[in-house]
Amino acid sequence: MKKLTHDEISQKRSTLETLNEVNKLPVYVLLDSIRSNYNVGSIFRTSDGAMIEKLYLCGYTPHPPKKEILKTALGSTESVKWEYVKDPKDVVLKLKAEGVKICALELTSKSKHYYETSPKDFPLCMIVGNEITGVSQELIDLCDFSLEIPQYGIKQSLNVAVAYGISIFELRKVFDKTCG
Repeated sequence: MKKLTHDEISQKRSTLETLNEVNKLPVYVLLDSIRSNYNVGSIFRTSDGAMIEKLYLCGYTPHPPKKEILKTALGSTESVKWEYVKDPKDVVLKLKAEGVKICALELTSKSKHYYETSPKDFPLCMIVGNEITGVSQELIDLCDFSLEIPQYGIKQSLNVAVAYGISIFELRKVFDKTCG
């Protein structure tokens, strides 16, 4: 085994010119009032890695070209389709009308574990909420289901960008195994 060089890794990756040829994950992600530029940048980078369909930045979520986002995103603001929409309900209602299932990455009375998703859950919009308050009840009321990451320690949650990374790659795994 040998560590690959940057050039060797780059040969196996898509480019901005070949992104349309990539089998995208049929997942839209809605960030609702995320506070941290760094979390947003990290979510952009993870979204590129999972190759999601589109990222919606809503509420007071910061958006490019803020330098902290660009620094953390490492160019992924160019490879991930994104849009800023003030009211997240507008996005949810539009996607629901298009037949997209809506889920919250949130602890609710009826949440299922993030690894219990199935092919019938696609296409999907995953709502990721604020670092402190999470996904609002108003948006949860519009969801078809919610996903949770079980916690085994004394804390009740993970950093929003970390939780997103865990869940989006599980969704990618489910999609690639059964649909991709």
